[in-house]
Amino acid sequence: MEQWLGSLIKSGKRVVAPVKHDDIVDFAVISSPAQVADDYVQTRLSAKQYVFPKAEVLFSYKKDGKDVTIDDVNTDEFPETVLWKLHPCDVAGLEPLGAIFNWDYKDSLYNARRAKTTLVTFACAASDEYCFCASVGGGPGNTDGSDVQVTMLPDGDALVELISDKGKALLTDDIKGETSSADGIDKEKFIAKVEKKFTVDEIIKKLEGSFSSPIWQEQSDRCLGCGACAYVCPTCACFDIQEDSHLHGGRRVRSWDSCGFSLFTLHTGGYNPRTTQSARWRQRVLHKFSYMPERLHVTGCTGCGRCSRACPVDMNLVEHLTEIASHE
Repeated sequence: MEQWLGSLIKSGKRVVAPVKHDDIVDFAVISSPAQVADDYVQTRLSAKQYVFPKAEVLFSYKKDGKDVTIDDVNTDEFPETVLWKLHPCDVAGLEPLGAIFNWDYKDSLYNARRAKTTLVTFACAASDEYCFCASVGGGPGNTDGSDVQVTMLPDGDALVELISDKGKALLTDDIKGETSSADGIDKEKFIAKVEKKFTVDEIIKKLEGSFSSPIWQEQSDRCLGCGACAYVCPTCACFDIQEDSHLHGGRRVRSWDSCGFSLFTLHTGGYNPRTTQSARWRQRVLHKFSYMPERLHVTGCTGCGRCSRACPVDMNLVEHLTEIASHE
């Protein structure tokens, strides 16, 4: 595996993988296979920033009197990228992102980055109490959306599933001779077991007619509105657009935002339709489990558990969704 990863790095592609700094594991660009972290359950942030950056310039412009020249972003300069050692729940987040950025408008920046990205997932060998991928249609060995999936075996070998043409193109000539048939290997024996606690259909049904339910106030009593859940989420796509301008030009910048922020829906005239944290929490849940399934035919959650791990006041999404599923 190190030989394969090393050859991908030498090929000139940008290779991104989980890297450990102190006690935190996050995705970063690597220059050596030795940098890749092991023995962890989940990275702190998702890999969505490599197709939907935290902040990006949409276009820049120059002013000369009344004349304005617009410079679009050159998408040809986006690097060919291999996202290495994603979990299946990371890849699952790209389907709702793609649906959002291609709903009523084809976002050229997102689509250009996505087209130049190859996804190598590793089946999950471990899980924790925050993982609930099985409840939202995924699983520790789910291959949907992956170009390659790797399952590490106890004897040091690896089961490599080449799923797409992009994935097959990653299998470099120098390691093809190191491979053999994987017939008869049951990867389920070597991956984590994640219990199904509810189904998406149950949640969708329970949310019908729930807009005025007292459950939103009950669940949001502790919420600080800090936005941590949105920033670690692999599917959240709320953004703000700001003008960075000066006398002779400027640029228009898109940056991550969160529906949990009190200013998110503040109107220019001063009216805010979501004045309470309970209304903002309701919006977050309904968006992911009602509005997105209805409009985009995808669920806005992959069960990665990052939001619950990151929450400073221990708002546990699994507990809240389980409560909604059982709520009368």
